[in-house]
Amino acid sequence: MEIKQEITNIVNILPEDILKDILLYLRQIENIAKEKSQLSINLNTILKEDREVLEKLAK
Repeated sequence: MEIKQEITNIVNILPEDILKDILLYLRQIENIAKEKSQLSINLNTILKEDREVLEKLAK
């Protein structure tokens, strides 16, 4: 069974008060994922810029 389907099946049987906590937790994970994604983009930019500088220095 696919992971999303398994999660959906479990979520469908949980009480509402627990779902609120799960939603808060998922939002925290979402924010962390966005931060990590931005960090990766920034690192990639830095590495690309450094590579260009190194190539210019090598010439």
